[in-house]
Amino acid sequence: MSSRLPLAGVLRLGRPSDIWFKPALSVVAAVAPPNLALLALGRLDLAMYTMAGSLCALYAHNRPYAARARALAWVILGMLGGLATALLTASLTRSAVVLVAVGAALAAVQKVLCDATRIGPPGNVVLTFISSAAVFVPQSPDRIPGHLGLAAAAGAWAWLVGMAPGLLRPHGPERRATAAALNAAAAHAEAHDSGEDTAGTHGTAVIAVRAARQAVSSTTGTRLTVTHGALERLIVRAEVALAAPSDADPAPLREWARQVRGNRPVPEVAHLTGVDSELAPHPGPLWQRLRPLAPLALRTALGCALAGYASLALGIGRPYWALVTAASLYQADLALTWGRGVQRVVGNLLGVLFFAALVPLAHTGEVALVLCCLALNFGAEALIGRNYWLGSVCVTPMALLITEFTGFQQPGPLITERVVDTLVGALVGLAAAVVVPHRKRVVRAERAGPRTLAATGSSQGRHPDQRTDKTTEGVRP
Repeated sequence: MSSRLPLAGVLRLGRPSDIWFKPALSVVAAVAPPNLALLALGRLDLAMYTMAGSLCALYAHNRPYAARARALAWVILGMLGGLATALLTASLTRSAVVLVAVGAALAAVQKVLCDATRIGPPGNVVLTFISSAAVFVPQSPDRIPGHLGLAAAAGAWAWLVGMAPGLLRPHGPERRATAAALNAAAAHAEAHDSGEDTAGTHGTAVIAVRAARQAVSSTTGTRLTVTHGALERLIVRAEVALAAPSDADPAPLREWARQVRGNRPVPEVAHLTGVDSELAPHPGPLWQRLRPLAPLALRTALGCALAGYASLALGIGRPYWALVTAASLYQADLALTWGRGVQRVVGNLLGVLFFAALVPLAHTGEVALVLCCLALNFGAEALIGRNYWLGSVCVTPMALLITEFTGFQQPGPLITERVVDTLVGALVGLAAAVVVPHRKRVVRAERAGPRTLAATGSSQGRHPDQRTDKTTEGVRP
């Protein structure tokens, strides 16, 4: 069991992303104006609805802007759909049993849709937090349109925030992905030349090259530019260097990577005779991608429902915290799910201690409360890429402070309920992961070009679904 569910490395900190500050600044830019406007109007009690739209700014930061525009639009629509379902349910019944069932069903739908569409971080957890919290707020039918309108307006603002950097660097995401692929291929060639173990560098390079190919291929359907053509040829050079590291010269790869970043012209390299760029294939129809995820849907629905009911049985007033904890755990296999559970528990427990230290400042007034939440938003996104538990240290007090937008509360009961719900959600969620087995996966790296990456033993690399924090989560309430 210890070898299957290890503890070693689960809490290890990784290197921050090259663009760690961009999602952190984006979420602050998306959250601040609506919250400050509500503060000025004396209606902070409505902040939950504007936060629903504002948090959509967390998504799609690695996508080219044409693809980002579509992805953000779908995220906002998905958020509005889940919120509308939650609000309608809350207006029709106050039965906690029904509310937990609806929250769990929404969590399962959100999980499989996010996985099937590969929307990326922060995945389903933000959407589940929004819908699960909303379903437990007393509601009346006449107020639903106004609340959805606030969420939609904040979502539209979040869309603008997400797209704004494209005005200055229209090809920034594709350029960064290509530079990362070139640097990773160079690192693999250097490790090969020095006789070092190349398993780690190969896995990193496979993921980086595939990400670059996907970034450029996602521009299909839009007007392809000279820049895209030059980037494609550079990606081919990285593919060839990865397939034959003994023949690769790392120096030009490093130099091309340096030149690609920024807004300077992309370096032109000769087209390799007989080697064509093979861009990432487009995924099949959504229904085909949803079918294999049926066990995941069952696991999520079962785990979330049981976690919510266990919280109710213990007399906790906010069972959605346990529900969201369970929903946040499920990864590609049981070992990764276990690791996420450990990270969630450690981060939340440290987070409630942080909340206890922060609450005297936050309770000095509503302005301080809003500013503390903004600072925690930034901290969560700045840190979560290094490890999920580290970001959770900021997410947990932020989620607790959001509950006080309707009025200050005693911190003792809040802390107790959050700790109990975290432990209940993690234990019950892990139990559901064991009861409903993961479907068998064939872990392999996809072909990354005409000179197949498999020639160098791509099974040494790590499957992209196994990347821990940078690609699975963003802000995690």
